[in-house]
Amino acid sequence: GLVIDGRTLEHVLHDSLQNIFLELTEKCRAVVCCQATPLQKSVLVKLVQSKLKAMTLAVGDGANDVSMIQVADTGVGISGQEGMQAVMASDFAISQFRHLRKLLLVHGHWCYTRLTNMVLYFFYKNVTYVNLLFWYQFFCGFSGTSMTDYWILILFNLLFTSMPPIIYGVLDKDVSAEILMELPQLYTM
Repeated sequence: GLVIDGRTLEHVLHDSLQNIFLELTEKCRAVVCCQATPLQKSVLVKLVQSKLKAMTLAVGDGANDVSMIQVADTGVGISGQEGMQAVMASDFAISQFRHLRKLLLVHGHWCYTRLTNMVLYFFYKNVTYVNLLFWYQFFCGFSGTSMTDYWILILFNLLFTSMPPIIYGVLDKDVSAEILMELPQLYTM
């Protein structure tokens, strides 16, 4: 691991040392920056995003972490003694730092699989309906005649756009929470 303080970080964030610093951090399992200013935190997150092309997660518990949380791809705020500013600026809120593991490994995995399956479902639903319209135009000689009434189209979209995602979002768990917690390697899939 690498531990770096705010004064050293100020020198590292200059253009001449950024690439060397990023090469060093890529070889470390963890990098801890302590006593960094809010601006330094957000610049460091932007640097990792732009140079390493990596997705970033920022975790903070106070007002000094707000800019870092907002810059990151995913922001997690921890509600605690330092106030609610970080929680209000974050994508997800947890009450204690120890809940971060379950948030990432379990709920992150489930959310990702649900979203990918729902995107495929919506493509399938729309391709099916457009395909029906396409073949119907051959049947009616491309006259522009509507195949269905508008209220049926609205009902079709309401029924097939609202119910399956709700049911799927509540009930679908491809792997149990216990297995996801025991095998963190499943997160990388």
